Amino acid sequence: MKQEDEIFKKLKNGDSAAVDELIKLYYGDIFRYCCFRLRDRTMAEDAVQETFLKVFRFLKNYRHQGKFRAFLYQVASNTCVDICRKKQWEMLPSEVPADDLEIQKVEEREDFLRLIQSLPQELGELVILRFSQELRLREIAQITGLPLRTVQSRLRRALKMLEKEMKTRGIKKGELL
Repeated sequence: MKQEDEIFKKLKNGDSAAVDELIKLYYGDIFRYCCFRLRDRTMAEDAVQETFLKVFRFLKNYRHQGKFRAFLYQVASNTCVDICRKKQWEMLPSEVPADDLEIQKVEEREDFLRLIQSLPQELGELVILRFSQELRLREIAQITGLPLRTVQSRLRRALKMLEKEMKTRGIKKGELL
């Protein structure tokens, strides 16, 4: 990732503004990921802040080898797990939609989340990383610490399970997100 490499060169040269560039580059993606994991906007915002704080606390020890994105997602994943452990109750969406289109989007997102929740947690995580966050399989392997072939086979298994669950619920392909 060329932009990421340029930012790390700036950081190495002591440019403190590069930290802001790094946050701007990944904030939206990490926020969406945390929203999917936590299903609560406020908690997701907290998770993103905590993720970046953890990363920047140890940034001096980080050696950039072009895998920062995967490292960042791994920290975000661990942060979400920590937050879920602290909050054991069911979380509801914090925003009320304003119009029918927004309501439909929220309902589709909730249907998608319910489907994902029907999977074992490790398979749901792979589906979210691949399709919600649009990460490549190699990045997912780095984030999860699994071999690439294992990620591929588990993702294939998860998709088959989702397809079966959609048939059971009477949901047609293309109706979700």
